[in-house]
Amino acid sequence: MVSPFVKLQKNKAYFKRYQVKYRRRREGKTDYYARKRLVTQAKNKYNSPKYRLVVRFTNTDIICQIVYAKIQGDVVLAAAYSHELPRYGVKVGLTNWSAAYATGLLVARRVLTKLGLADKYEGFPEIDGSAQEVEAIEDGPRPFKAFLDVGLKRTTTGSKVFAAMKGASDGGVFVPHSETRFPGYDAESKELDADTLRDYIFGGHVAEYMRSLKEEDEERYNSQFSRFIKAGVAADDLEDMYAAAHKAIRADPSFKPTEKKVDAKPRRLQTPLNAKQRKDRVRQKIEAFKRAQAQQ
Repeated sequence: MVSPFVKLQKNKAYFKRYQVKYRRRREGKTDYYARKRLVTQAKNKYNSPKYRLVVRFTNTDIICQIVYAKIQGDVVLAAAYSHELPRYGVKVGLTNWSAAYATGLLVARRVLTKLGLADKYEGFPEIDGSAQEVEAIEDGPRPFKAFLDVGLKRTTTGSKVFAAMKGASDGGVFVPHSETRFPGYDAESKELDADTLRDYIFGGHVAEYMRSLKEEDEERYNSQFSRFIKAGVAADDLEDMYAAAHKAIRADPSFKPTEKKVDAKPRRLQTPLNAKQRKDRVRQKIEAFKRAQAQQ
């Protein structure tokens, strides 16, 4: 029986002409379609950097950075992490929506302090849940502008990346955005419920869940919020805790490095033996073995 003709799809010509994708694309780490548009600067702006507000999440931390691109690679102008928040009074819940807002606020105040714009652009200290953007002052420098870089994270309504963006915007950095992705936005009426957004900023959604879980299943509550209980943080304490943290961040956004633990006795690495020393060591071991055999 004659087999039907099967066209060879990936032949020698295919592999000779194959172009390998960028390494970070192969690793699934960088969206180059988005990066090109975030990094490319207008030609008439010459060597002016185009700043990005980079927001990334790990299982235990939130990272906010102000970054600009150079040919050699990205340069970080300022950075803030949610693991710094215990210094400002937020002991627990370092990866929730409210913590993302506080981290965004921290990086905004930090970069403006570094650039000498902190007094000129204070942002919006009174948080009422409304969507606001920083506007330029009449007789002074324009506001510091940065574009939100979400990486590979889905930009769904209520996502935590927009919490960090809202924090940075309220902190005095001009981040172009609209209200359509904040929690509390209704797509049908096309309106933002400011009270809902304010609740998220001050941990109201967490407090509500804590109360409902405690009523329904106290054992599960004790397990799920064990760190809150250990820190002495109740549902009614969250709003005051975050309000105090926002105030403390504005008072002192500077970075303070942690004290590194140094060993009392530094370990000294043994110098490796050369060939002559190794052979001499073997010879000594053989002679020691022979002497031990002779004594027996």
